[in-house]
Amino acid sequence: MSHDEGHIMSTSEKLVRMANQIAAFFHSKPREEGIAGVAEHINKFWEPRMRRQLFEMLDNGGEVFNELVVAASARIKRPAAPEAAGLV
Repeated sequence: MSHDEGHIMSTSEKLVRMANQIAAFFHSKPREEGIAGVAEHINKFWEPRMRRQLFEMLDNGGEVFNELVVAASARIKRPAAPEAAGLV
């Protein structure tokens, strides 16, 4: 079993882990290409709810994110708030 045997990951922890894994993949690319790659991947494959949570975390400091995720955030599509999207 893993070293986190007794720990169940929260949704936020999973999101951070996934975002940081994407960034780790793109770190081998030139910086601009890496930023674009992270943003493109998240825009293509993450549903609005996931991107909304990403921005909530980034807006509250985002210290847990790889710096490439933070840099790419300017190119990631920010979804409408749940109220504006009629989800509440």
